[in-house]
Amino acid sequence: MNMKKTFVVVSLLLGMAALAAAQGGQVLLNAAGATFPYPIYSKWFDVYHTAHPNVQINYQSIGSGGGIRQLQAGTVDFGASDGPMSDEQLAASKFKILHFPTVLGADVPSYNISGVSGELNFTEKALAGIFLGTITKWNDPEITKANPGVNLPSADIVVIHRSDGSGTTYIWTDFLSKASDDWKNKVGKGTSVNWPVGLGGKGNEGVAGLVKQTPNSIGYVELVYAAQNGIAFGKVQNAAGKFIKADLASVTAAAAGAAKDMPADFRVSITNAPGATAYPVSSFTWLLIPAQIQDPAKRDAIKDFLKWMLTEGQKYNEGLTYAQLPKPVIEKELKAISLVQ
Repeated sequence: MNMKKTFVVVSLLLGMAALAAAQGGQVLLNAAGATFPYPIYSKWFDVYHTAHPNVQINYQSIGSGGGIRQLQAGTVDFGASDGPMSDEQLAASKFKILHFPTVLGADVPSYNISGVSGELNFTEKALAGIFLGTITKWNDPEITKANPGVNLPSADIVVIHRSDGSGTTYIWTDFLSKASDDWKNKVGKGTSVNWPVGLGGKGNEGVAGLVKQTPNSIGYVELVYAAQNGIAFGKVQNAAGKFIKADLASVTAAAAGAAKDMPADFRVSITNAPGATAYPVSSFTWLLIPAQIQDPAKRDAIKDFLKWMLTEGQKYNEGLTYAQLPKPVIEKELKAISLVQ
């Protein structure tokens, strides 16, 4: 065979291989957003890829604010956020965006206090005061009265918060806004706020790392990060006045009311939920999916992943300290997948 014929045959073979790959449905999906659910998302995307080798999902854990911005800019196929998008954000988007709750998680107050190793109790007033900068010492009466018998030092409190746009921050500040009128009026809620005091860390990883290395510090992190990093975290006073530890049962209890009255667009807050056993800094976290997806292969892959996530995927949640979605919410979401066109 001469060189010209060889070139033609090789070209044809390469073309056929490319066509076969395309027909085989090789799909690459890019996503970005929340760090709060990153451990479970990493697990899900890996397990889903093993079961569906033709679908690869690349996820950047950059914070909810970044995920929303990248989705609006069209640089990712879908986003992820721990705070639902606001009416203003949705109105400013060039295309319709749907919210799909994925798991339930919690923010916890993690701390590193010299000579204190046990679980501390935090009143709503104490947490608001610490993050407002009006409670500055660990032996402040508002902290000591909730922790009888604990020898709290007179050391200055070092506050650690997120430096990036963050759904973890949205959950924390949403809770503080419900717990304290001072916080609501002076700071408010959002993925980014003007912090009255403190040092900033990037991502849940950054805050957890700073707390671990900074004596007498306190920060807020997603439950799994505190657990994985061996950081002490305290109980938080709920709306019923009880001090509750974040765990699967208390986070599930926080979602009980919302499961019955879930709005059609799934944008709901469950911080400071009623109920004696509810952990008060709990939240759903959401995938943000465009309602119109032009590429049919990507559209089918995303819809199939959503169905898998709501069924098989939920089995992986509890091993990573995330609560499963309530069944009524799952049923409602499975029907909503048809809205993705």
